[in-house]
Amino acid sequence: MRVSATGVAKILREAGKSPAGARAQLSWHKFLRAHAASMLACDFFTLETLWLGRLYVLSFLELGTRRVHLAGCTANPDGRWTTQQARQVAWSLSEPVTPIRFLLPDRDSKFSRAFDGVFRSKGVEIIRTPFRAPNANAFAERWVGTIRRNCLDWLLITSRRQLEHVLRVYVDHYNDTGPTEHSTLDRRYRGLASNASARTRQTSSTDATASAPHAVARRARPKPGSSNRRATSASPASSRACAA
Repeated sequence: MRVSATGVAKILREAGKSPAGARAQLSWHKFLRAHAASMLACDFFTLETLWLGRLYVLSFLELGTRRVHLAGCTANPDGRWTTQQARQVAWSLSEPVTPIRFLLPDRDSKFSRAFDGVFRSKGVEIIRTPFRAPNANAFAERWVGTIRRNCLDWLLITSRRQLEHVLRVYVDHYNDTGPTEHSTLDRRYRGLASNASARTRQTSSTDATASAPHAVARRARPKPGSSNRRATSASPASSRACAA
């Protein structure tokens, strides 16, 4: 009996099994969990200033401890600037408790070969995430979302100097309190936002219900002088009928 490749794929899919080659490999999720203590993620995020300028922030995150290392911020990030920030971060990680073995950057062109060379000289392997796959670097993306919700979305930034000061203060606070406290704050803010939106919808529906009888009354109410016009227009016809 012969079975086509499509038939085999259908049977495996119905059984909830992946192909043999995929089953033999380590999934991305399991890989991150297995090497989180020796892994470092990095990413850029942008911020619009009050004067419609754009600033780029580079940060590094230790996956095992969730400790954040702020590299710096600039309006013109190029390969030379990124490489210099990499040297400073690599120097600060010279003697960690668990040596860093992997670095997770995305495929941004600002992460040049010189940037990779700084970490390779420390024995760190560069693993780039796929194109248009932000979930592959979910830890860094979550850190960016945390600092936006808890800090940057509440401030008006006017200059790079102000942004650097704000980032330094918040990163120190974040590293001292730990990620658990900030996840609690995120849930609290999301709860407040959902309650506020629910109250807004309830108020809107209440106002609409309260205004409905008045709208019906306005439609039912005759316009001034309309009854007199009907009576005047009907009077010649009625007089002719009476005469007939």
